[in-house]
Amino acid sequence: MTTLKILPVLLFLGQLSVSLFGQERPPIIDMHMHIGAPLDLPAGAPAPCLPQPCIRKGKATANSSENLKKTVEAMDRYNIVKAFLSDLDLDELRKWEAAAPGRFILSPFIQEPEKADTVHLRQELEAKRLGGIGEIGSQLVGIAPNDPRLDPYFTLAEGFDVPVLIHTEGIGPPLPSFRAAAGSPLLLEKVMVSHPKLRIFVENAGYPYLDEMSAMMYQYPQLYGDVSTITWIIPRSAFYDYLQRLIKAGLGKRLMFGSDQMRWPEMIGEGIKAIEEADFLTAEQKRDILYNNAVRFLRMETKK
Repeated sequence: MTTLKILPVLLFLGQLSVSLFGQERPPIIDMHMHIGAPLDLPAGAPAPCLPQPCIRKGKATANSSENLKKTVEAMDRYNIVKAFLSDLDLDELRKWEAAAPGRFILSPFIQEPEKADTVHLRQELEAKRLGGIGEIGSQLVGIAPNDPRLDPYFTLAEGFDVPVLIHTEGIGPPLPSFRAAAGSPLLLEKVMVSHPKLRIFVENAGYPYLDEMSAMMYQYPQLYGDVSTITWIIPRSAFYDYLQRLIKAGLGKRLMFGSDQMRWPEMIGEGIKAIEEADFLTAEQKRDILYNNAVRFLRMETKK
């Protein structure tokens, strides 16, 4: 009888703790989002994983509209206040911006540099309709970051003082022209020397080129790295090993979160969870990766 009387009280206190003591999630900035994926995949296709064989999770959205809806829902759920959004189709970028005003930094995806219209991009940058350049995904077609064909884009970004996201790492989609050797972060040195004012961040912090990425970040303080697909595409143990070594190298103030959700919005939460569950990170280091470092890199008003 006593237990039955106490039970409603315990239930009430449990509800009270949620409503009164629950805390709103702190803000997050996602520095790596896309409208689509570099591969033509059917709706419902699972997300990629490495190394194969591995168990693929998630279900690809059917189209841009569904992807937008589910991405914004995830942004609301995790309090993502700003996201760096990249796509080949500038009209699609504007549709996402119209659907969620002020939430996205719009940036053109550059894959085959000779096909992009730099004159039009200049006009868009002048009109402040774009806030970045990239992802530069030229590595997907075998073009290294120091290729002269990319220099006009670095020049534009430096001139308009907007950030550049570049795919420079050892992993990528299963495309026939992808070359891991074209992803060494050392290949960025010519770019950094030629464009000393360029703000550039490297996808997945150059994974798995740890030593090369560390050397470049030591030498060039304007170079940052994101931790995006490696938060969910490789084994968690491999991601934690890489992240911990970057932290031990003293680079924790230059790493930023990015989901690289492509057509799998559920991976946004998976990526955030990977940071929040890293027991070797201090609370300050987690906030730096999820928010503070991006605020500094983007030169936003400081907000804790």
